[in-house]
Amino acid sequence: MNYAISVLCIVLFVSVLEVAVAKPNSASFIECLHYRTSPENPITDAIFTPDNTTTFFSSYVSYTKNKRYYNPNQNLLAIVVAEHVSHVQATVVCAKTKGIQLRTRSGGHDLEGLSYISSVPFVILDMHNLRSITVDVTRKKAWVQAGATLGELYVKIKDANRTLAFPAGVCPTVGAGGHISGGGYGNLMRKYGITVDHVVDALLVDVNGKLLNRATMGEDLFGRFVEVPKIMTVFRVNKTLEQGGTDVLYKWQLVSTKFPEDLFMRAWPQVVNGTKNGEKTIAVVFYAQFFGRADKLMALLNKRLPELGLTREDCHEMSWFETTLFWADYPEGTPPTVLLERPTNPGFFKSKSDYVKKPIPKEGFEKLWKKMFEFKHTVWMQMNAYGGLMDRIPSNATAFPHRKGNMFKVQYSTTWLDASETETSLSLMKELYEVAEPYVSSNPREAFFNYRDIDIGSNPSGETSVDEAKIYGTKYFLGNLKRLMEVKAKYDPDNFFKNEQSIPPVRFM
Repeated sequence: MNYAISVLCIVLFVSVLEVAVAKPNSASFIECLHYRTSPENPITDAIFTPDNTTTFFSSYVSYTKNKRYYNPNQNLLAIVVAEHVSHVQATVVCAKTKGIQLRTRSGGHDLEGLSYISSVPFVILDMHNLRSITVDVTRKKAWVQAGATLGELYVKIKDANRTLAFPAGVCPTVGAGGHISGGGYGNLMRKYGITVDHVVDALLVDVNGKLLNRATMGEDLFGRFVEVPKIMTVFRVNKTLEQGGTDVLYKWQLVSTKFPEDLFMRAWPQVVNGTKNGEKTIAVVFYAQFFGRADKLMALLNKRLPELGLTREDCHEMSWFETTLFWADYPEGTPPTVLLERPTNPGFFKSKSDYVKKPIPKEGFEKLWKKMFEFKHTVWMQMNAYGGLMDRIPSNATAFPHRKGNMFKVQYSTTWLDASETETSLSLMKELYEVAEPYVSSNPREAFFNYRDIDIGSNPSGETSVDEAKIYGTKYFLGNLKRLMEVKAKYDPDNFFKNEQSIPPVRFM
């Protein structure tokens, strides 16, 4: 099982960091950074400390997407915004030798903020300036640095070739480092699988600051871009409860995994305003992407899912790159350069995840709607159909195990406006999760690693209990957890890289 990625300088996926007993000293850490870097690639301007309140806070919040963690706590000793590979190596070595925990941040989309918070003294290794992308059209491959965003990757691919694509997510501001290493997915997954199924190579920094790649690690990793037609078709259709949304959703779950793999269809139930003032309803928003022309898609859905009532006016033909703008909710005609933007627009939010293996009955959906109506602010469930290639890739082919047997993956999410509403919002999310329990996977109740959820199990920042790690680790990785613990033991036996949901180093006889 291989789980490396084609991203420069991502610290091992199975890791994130540890603390020593002695109290860390930020001054000696910074002195170490200067000692271990060269004048040719100076690190001075890449270091931000609490001594300069303005620049330190600005650096912290610029890639802090969850406002629940908007204020850096007193345990944060420094932020190193790496501008060269040697800065990554120095930061790892100096943090380890000085007994300081390390958190690594690419795009800042860790849903629980574990890439930039800790309850013990720590430093942040911020990768957002390491964002170069090199595309090789002839070999259908690319090197992507960890700090590049998906939007930047998609623009680079578009500029190089109009019929190549990469099977990743629909949010353009997500950092490539975390997204790819965590098993990120998107609307190409039924046709081509997920990010880790298209590994080319990886350049990693190990616990000793040494650069490793496919050759030095002895891995056998090959992968490519995927080919897409010049014309694809997308649509977005809403069905409220009053329009039979529950019935259409029930039918969708029965047929969506059996569609030809050229069709990906997402269902997105969410609370919206009703037709009467002060009234709420559920709108099930159906998004789809099809490898081909609208007429073929129309014929397919009118036969398999006529309840949707799809019309030709709902369908939009466009290139693969244009679909990335569509899925990011940009209006038609938006210039491609919008995907190069890196907006700072954090919000309060909480997400959870599930995998569904048998149809949810209509009364189950109705119970979920009832609970969703209790939320005062935005709440939704995003359902992503499986089937296709996802059914044919073995569960142990990569660290990502959620393959055959799943009908769809669910992401629950809520956002709110003020910190005073946090406790109520988190409580309601737990209640919604409890309502869903009879209808989802069990023993274990599976979860998606990139939708990190601290509620399913966690360790304190400064230590890793193997028993506790098995609880959340089994939910994220199923039978692959044992192999991941062995890999961790091989490359980080002292458990330096660590966070609240990291994998412990354990060797099995």
